[in-house]
Amino acid sequence: MKLIRFGELGREKPGLLLEDGSRIDCSADFHDWDEGFFGNGGMERLRTWMQGPGKTAPKADPGLRLGSAVARPSKILCVGLNYAEHARESGAEPPKEPVLFMKSSTALCGPYDPLLIPRGSVKTDYEVELGVVIGRKAKHVPQDLALAHIAGYVLHNDYSEREYQLERGGQWMKGKSCDSFAPLGPFLASADEIVDPQHLRLWLNVNGVKKQDSSTADMIFGVATLVSYISHYMTLLPGDVISTGTPQGVGMGRKPQVYLKAGDVIECGIDGLGTARQTAIDDPWKP
Repeated sequence: MKLIRFGELGREKPGLLLEDGSRIDCSADFHDWDEGFFGNGGMERLRTWMQGPGKTAPKADPGLRLGSAVARPSKILCVGLNYAEHARESGAEPPKEPVLFMKSSTALCGPYDPLLIPRGSVKTDYEVELGVVIGRKAKHVPQDLALAHIAGYVLHNDYSEREYQLERGGQWMKGKSCDSFAPLGPFLASADEIVDPQHLRLWLNVNGVKKQDSSTADMIFGVATLVSYISHYMTLLPGDVISTGTPQGVGMGRKPQVYLKAGDVIECGIDGLGTARQTAIDDPWKP
């Protein structure tokens, strides 16, 4: 199953993307793809629904905006330096344990929404990543049971403002949490659709030029390890998102460094998880 959310910002409805590319509206029977849905057997109920009422569910307008593939989760957890080649390009030793940081849920946006360059930013960067969506409460989960706690997988671009992240003191979070810095989607693929999350190609282009092109096989800590590890330090709730790190090729790792600016077009994709496209604009926010 491919779960989508469609409609105006803040008024998205839950839906499904079918194999023929059409969309169906699930909002008559499901409130949203959120913690309540995932935590109450939602994926199983949705499968059953698809064999009954879902067959006559109304079609959704294919021209409507796609929002974040999941509703705002309790937390977005990210993993730094989790690809061997990316650690090398960053000049860092491969970590002995996962490097964790958090990203504000207000950074969430749709896969085709614009990237808002923060006011005064000079180092906005891109990071294509595999996102993992938790399907049931996870606490002290053994590694061999970790994958059973996953509802599905999603494409994520972990945008970062490197000056905010690394040069302004404090934690990485403030360089990761600007509005639009977490486009999620176009859809959430249920876990059964991804046979092996450790063998997926992921790539990113800027203005049509390939910048990142790698495989999740280069991860230092795999998906099962990450879910298990994080669950020993905090409770993972249904709908929570774990962004599993980015491969080499980020703007910060280039010589000379190259960062995003208004007008740039960023496209990315992961095998089985579709593609996303954002156009960078200066953040128009006015108090």
